[in-house]
Amino acid sequence: ETLKAFDREVNAFVDYMFGPRDTRVRGWLLLDSYLPTFFLTGAYLLCIWLGNKFMKNRPPFSLRPHLIVYNLGITLLSFYMLIELILATWEGGYNLQCQNLHSAGEADIRVAKVLWWYYFSKVIEFMDTIFFVLRKKSSQITFLHVYHHATMFNIWWCVLNWIPCGQSFFGPTLNSFIHVLMYSYYGLSVIPSMRKYLWWKKYLTQAQLIQFLLTIVHTLSAAVKPCGFPFGCLMFQSSYMATLVILFINFYIKTYRKAPSRTAVKETPATTEIKNGFHKDYFAAANGLQNNKKAQ
Repeated sequence: ETLKAFDREVNAFVDYMFGPRDTRVRGWLLLDSYLPTFFLTGAYLLCIWLGNKFMKNRPPFSLRPHLIVYNLGITLLSFYMLIELILATWEGGYNLQCQNLHSAGEADIRVAKVLWWYYFSKVIEFMDTIFFVLRKKSSQITFLHVYHHATMFNIWWCVLNWIPCGQSFFGPTLNSFIHVLMYSYYGLSVIPSMRKYLWWKKYLTQAQLIQFLLTIVHTLSAAVKPCGFPFGCLMFQSSYMATLVILFINFYIKTYRKAPSRTAVKETPATTEIKNGFHKDYFAAANGLQNNKKAQ
């Protein structure tokens, strides 16, 4: 009874802050109450803290088969969302500049269903960090990484409850495309024989930055020429995307603009690895070895 009373108070407060929810998504899994999303986010942060303490004096797990299956699964889910969003918005005749929440009829429901999967995928992607913890890749558990994962899950709970279609479609469409590329890359990087072909990680980061900038432009276009989509939501999304742009630019500069010396490459500790498993300087070192062999 105490938990139910707390749940009512929390949801009453959220409703007071944001106004009436969209009735079309009532009863959908995890949406009616904020508590599941809140507790799952808390469990995610707790797992990072406790997991690092648990793994401190233990050897890292390999988890190669798990990572291959996991990355393949996220790749396929992202591909499904990409195709379904394209088809649904095409069916509804969505306006690229500004699309309201109610004019497309059944196509709006179809978009909302895909965006629910997009929201749910954010809790699945918590496993990115859990794998880092279990494999002792603590250098990858950065502020950017945790901030992005934790906030996206909570933000998309709000999106699904108040703006589950219309202008909300654009960011997930771009992001699903990026995730098809990104998680397929991560899955391949776990396979040693494939690593020599994976020269395009730098361009993935560039594509992510372009994605954020395009989403900001698309969001602000609806503010310039309104169509009934909530103005406050547009401003919040633009502001949030701006924080990601700043953090990703900082990550890009630190990762790619500082070329390591030969000594630095040789002395790179085992913990400085990119996502899903190998050194960020792997390619530089590997290419150097290959060139030396050819010269000999």
